[in-house]
Amino acid sequence: MAETTFDRHDTTHIVWDWNGTLLDDNHANLAAVNAVCELFGRDPVEMDYWRSVFRRPLVPCYEELLGRALEDGEWERVEQLYDSRYQEHLPSCELSVGVPDVLHEWARNGGTQSLLSMASHEHLVPLITERGLNPHFTRVDGRRFETEHDSKAEHLVRHLDLQGIDPSRVVLVGDIDDDARAAREAGARSVLVATGLMSRDRLEATGSLVVDSPVAAVAALREA
Repeated sequence: MAETTFDRHDTTHIVWDWNGTLLDDNHANLAAVNAVCELFGRDPVEMDYWRSVFRRPLVPCYEELLGRALEDGEWERVEQLYDSRYQEHLPSCELSVGVPDVLHEWARNGGTQSLLSMASHEHLVPLITERGLNPHFTRVDGRRFETEHDSKAEHLVRHLDLQGIDPSRVVLVGDIDDDARAAREAGARSVLVATGLMSRDRLEATGSLVVDSPVAAVAALREA
């Protein structure tokens, strides 16, 4: 199921997702998830399983994973353990294949780009700085506030508003169905990469264009 054909001349700005899109961190995510499983006495899971169930909002996703409702205070324990274990594995996470070259390519052909992640803003900014990626982006935003549905949609609206960017000229490149939903609600379009935390069939069910990598995402926009 394919999204409406792109007109490259109407697409001037890419909003990039971070985890699972520009950063290849699936193994760190899985290690963190399995630390949570161990804490709650659940058997560890494989990546294919996690990609088949992962979704936002996160609380019901983890309740499905653990097979029961979370009690008062338990979600905070999940978040703390997950973040701690993820941080342990973060130094081993590389940029996705073709990054940052693909960022240079998009800019060289006249496009602008920014970065929006649901990772906390305080956690995200040092990572982007350490990897020398800031100059590529007109703005970098992590999660700065909580939303009722734990979706990127409201964050994307704010991210574009603060830059004065017309959403109709924007493509969000991400790796989960919430990226497609956020783009749609903000009036933008989306391309999803099948490299992150959601299986290809689930991505295709959104109606967005699904590609194999960030490089392929830019190629699709360039060749449209």
